[in-house]
Amino acid sequence: MKEHSESFPVQLMCKLFKVSRSCYYNWIQRGCIINKVDEEFNSLIKTIFEQSRATYGTRRIKEVLKQQYGLISSRRKIQRSLSQLNLKVKMKRRFKVITTTSNHKLPISPNYVNRDFYSSSTDKVYVGDITYIPTKEGWLYLAVVIDIYSRKVVGWSMRYSLHTSLVNDALLMAIKRRKPNKGLIYHTDRGSQYASYEHKNLLEKHGIIQSMSKKGDCWDNAVAESFFHSLKTELIHHENFLTRNQANEKIFEYIEIFYNRQRLHSSNNYLSPTEFEEKMLHLEMIS
Repeated sequence: MKEHSESFPVQLMCKLFKVSRSCYYNWIQRGCIINKVDEEFNSLIKTIFEQSRATYGTRRIKEVLKQQYGLISSRRKIQRSLSQLNLKVKMKRRFKVITTTSNHKLPISPNYVNRDFYSSSTDKVYVGDITYIPTKEGWLYLAVVIDIYSRKVVGWSMRYSLHTSLVNDALLMAIKRRKPNKGLIYHTDRGSQYASYEHKNLLEKHGIIQSMSKKGDCWDNAVAESFFHSLKTELIHHENFLTRNQANEKIFEYIEIFYNRQRLHSSNNYLSPTEFEEKMLHLEMIS
């Protein structure tokens, strides 16, 4: 009776469309329209996942489907597709915050940001920080400058030592690229590089106001720490750099090609930093 009740809708449909049951099941098995749609959807999910370098989960993939392809899909369906394709997001290892040393007697600047990581326009508030990249040759040090308006990395520098020139070069890149007006606030930790007279002279020369976090408080510079978290969990922890030059090339490509121009950022309503700035500029021009 159970078998008969389960097959009755099939019998009725076959009778209605004047096809045999064998033809109906053959159609199902060999690729009906539903299966074809699922195959196309899975192919699209695979493409998006690979373009994201295996870093996008269901939330960001959903945004890409909506923004780039005009498709609305549930995160559950996307997860099912990822499972069928055996695609797994890169595991995010525990991220350890490493701050620069503040054990010095150099003058400290006030905290003008106070964890208010919002800006109404570009080039009003920058944040900067340093991180350490392990290689078989030894440490590679990376300094970045980020505009909190779009979370874009506007300046960066890599060196084999923690000399003050590391942070100065990163800031000079940002100044050359963006040409900010005087009055820009530049927020960092209390590291000796940022507190040095050489660095302060550079800030004064360009009319930049220095702001510093409280001692040992990484939350006071959360935007920079967030970027380093993404860099480490999406790139560094999955690489085994043999040389500093190899690490330099990979980090350059991550920052300039992927992070700034492609990676969707939740703070930008899931637009990349570059897309967000271009969109906001366009809206300003037409308003």
